[in-house]
Amino acid sequence: MQRIRLGVNIDHVATLRQVRGTPYPRLLPAALEAIAGGCDSITVHLREDRRHVQQSDVEELRRDLPKPLNLEMAVNEEILCLAERIEPAYCCLVPERREELTTEGGLDVAGQSGSVTDACRRLAAAGARVSLFIDPEPRQVKAAVHAGAGAVEIHTGLYANALGNEKRSGREALQRIATAAEEGRRLGLEIHAGHGLHLENVRAVASLPEIVELNIGHSIIARAVFVGLRRAVAEIRTALNEARR
Repeated sequence: MQRIRLGVNIDHVATLRQVRGTPYPRLLPAALEAIAGGCDSITVHLREDRRHVQQSDVEELRRDLPKPLNLEMAVNEEILCLAERIEPAYCCLVPERREELTTEGGLDVAGQSGSVTDACRRLAAAGARVSLFIDPEPRQVKAAVHAGAGAVEIHTGLYANALGNEKRSGREALQRIATAAEEGRRLGLEIHAGHGLHLENVRAVASLPEIVELNIGHSIIARAVFVGLRRAVAEIRTALNEARR
């Protein structure tokens, strides 16, 4: 099978900085360590409330990264304008609520087709590969096609949570991901996935042949506390390679 790409989300490096209001740790050195560990791109989510990543982080990464920058963002005019100006390689549109700890669930593309379609058009015109973070539902896959996205990132959180409760639920959640991935590929979308993935559960998702990219963040940063960021990324990279043998 084709080698699967790995994007590493480094939002929580910024979380560590913001919790104390220090100038460190900077995101660029963390991104370079992740790249040294074997990732293919760096993901950051510039949230409307700026709780972790800041605009200056995004601008520095866009300027100095040797690998593509994937900017996660809500359909927000200020951030759309920023993306149009700095032209990141990739943009992933996600839902966003102020009270959530992290992104919970996929973007309702079917219910927000007008604004999402306009955002896809603007970002594509700026040269970005546009993906939509969606739940594994056929109607959202079809809506992503109609919105003009080139890719979808399938939300794997239900699968990750189900595995911790009941194996049968985990299998059912994995099948939903597989079905959505097959439908998306049939319709011409590039298929990505992510959320809640770690060393113990990532192989089953990585083995789905339609998926060409996984984006993983929290578990890698948590593991890095004990083994360092470069090794934490390398461990995931090895797991993905094993899943594709």
